[in-house]
Amino acid sequence: MARAQRIRVAALCASGLISLGAGWLYMRFIGSDGTNLLDWFRTSLFTLTSFWLVWGGVAGVLGVLAPPKRRLVSAGKPEGMTAILMPIYNEDAAASFSRVAAMNRSLVSLGIADRFHFAILSDTNRMEVAAEEVVWFEQLLQEPMAEGRMYYRRRERNVGKKAGNIEDFISRSGAAYDYALILDADSLMDGATIQAMARRMDEDKRLGLLQTVPEVIHARSMFGRLMQFSAAYLSPFFARGTSLMQGEEGPYWGHNAIVRMQAFAASCGLPVLSGKPPAGGHILSHDYVEAALLSRAGWKVEVDPYLGGSYEEGPENLIEYAKRDRRWCQGNLQHRRLLGAPGLRFWSRFTFVQGIMAYVASPLWLMLLAASILAEAIPGRYWWRDDETGIWVLAVAVAVVLLLPKLLILLRSTLGGRNAGFGGTLRAGASVLAEILVSTLLAPIMLCFQSKAVIEILLGLDGGWPATNRSESRVSLPLAFAASWWVTVAGAGVLAISLVFARDLVPWLIPVALPAILAPLLIAWTSNGSARKPLLFTTTSETAPAPVIVEQQRIYLSWTHQGPVVNEPSVAGVSRVHA
Repeated sequence: MARAQRIRVAALCASGLISLGAGWLYMRFIGSDGTNLLDWFRTSLFTLTSFWLVWGGVAGVLGVLAPPKRRLVSAGKPEGMTAILMPIYNEDAAASFSRVAAMNRSLVSLGIADRFHFAILSDTNRMEVAAEEVVWFEQLLQEPMAEGRMYYRRRERNVGKKAGNIEDFISRSGAAYDYALILDADSLMDGATIQAMARRMDEDKRLGLLQTVPEVIHARSMFGRLMQFSAAYLSPFFARGTSLMQGEEGPYWGHNAIVRMQAFAASCGLPVLSGKPPAGGHILSHDYVEAALLSRAGWKVEVDPYLGGSYEEGPENLIEYAKRDRRWCQGNLQHRRLLGAPGLRFWSRFTFVQGIMAYVASPLWLMLLAASILAEAIPGRYWWRDDETGIWVLAVAVAVVLLLPKLLILLRSTLGGRNAGFGGTLRAGASVLAEILVSTLLAPIMLCFQSKAVIEILLGLDGGWPATNRSESRVSLPLAFAASWWVTVAGAGVLAISLVFARDLVPWLIPVALPAILAPLLIAWTSNGSARKPLLFTTTSETAPAPVIVEQQRIYLSWTHQGPVVNEPSVAGVSRVHA
């Protein structure tokens, strides 16, 4: 833990010094004719937002410098009993249940299936989907060793959303198990990974939660494949750096993680915040809070970025991503009410702040943009000195902060021979550059969506917990325009105002305003997939898919093409519903 604290201090100091230096340069360039309150306001915004940019870059650089080590875990059958929990909510039942079937077969092949039970916990409120779940559960019961190990139940009222769903199972049935492996409806894990996680819990009695770093699979659209490539190629290094700083007070992302049942049940009861949503009610981003509560109780919370065999699926277009991001934004902003909770560790509180700033930073950037236009519009004021060299130095420095971690990851992957699984060094390099380009184009659009979400939440508008449409991919241009016309108007408005009142700012605003103006086109374009084999964003899950991925696809296709084995849900199926 002392090592993690030293790394934290070094990372915080580096981020603080770099952002303060950037703020000092910025003040020099905007204060050519003296400074006023508006200049100090702009500099404060720039320094604050720069800190979080630098902080993310520091995590990436630390990950590149981290040694490629793996923790040794003794093989063999786990000692403890594990409940594998899959909460579902109006999902594609055949897809979700086929993932359970694939994981079960993987455990059976290892000879350890008797140490694991599966519980599918439904909060579905659409009756036609609920009927499909019962039918596909009957299909699931035909799987090897399923009898007595597969359970399904559906709640009539989904109180507390996913966290309440898990809490309901733990309060009713948690005493029968030592551990709980918590999944999402789109989660898939290799049996060997599940075995290693359970063995880690056996061997470390202080370990309360172990989080994996899931890899995105089955992406079809450009947007989905970009996220898939980023999660497989870039994210592991950022996770390594984050893991070094977090130590035993690591994150919990709500899925693809195993928890010690006793610790979770005793420590992780969530409060219902006073008042109405979005600020009050049930906590949406429950995972961060549960990790903080485990740490407060003295349990270790760790992330293992080296443990593979953990998969999930992601949104296929920016509209679906923004819908999910809106829920996360509301949940993270609720954490501001928990910052003063008694007994929390410093790092848990910092994690709350980091999660809040992940969304608040977007409207802060817009405020900086508006303040800069206002300052330029004031007669006799200029936003930089006559010598433009300094502002270009600052622009290059910002670009370095954003790009350096990704380029270092590419370099290390090239030197370490890792690129072979991503189509070779040329294709991997081109994919990294394409990821940077497309992400840069989409960034202003996401900035607008996140700013809108923050403003709505502060105005008291509840976004709820909409069901995820995992099968939705292509977005037509009319649909994209309906979802983002206001982004186009905002981008055009900023550019028009700048042309009239702040002409010198226009070259610097075009990289932000133009993608916003073209938002419908970019959303529709990135939602399209290719019938041919894509040249970019190749991942190891495509070049050498894990057996559990192949098995799940085979099971799903055989189920959906042939139909379920049984035609009607039987009384026996209902009797297997677990309390």
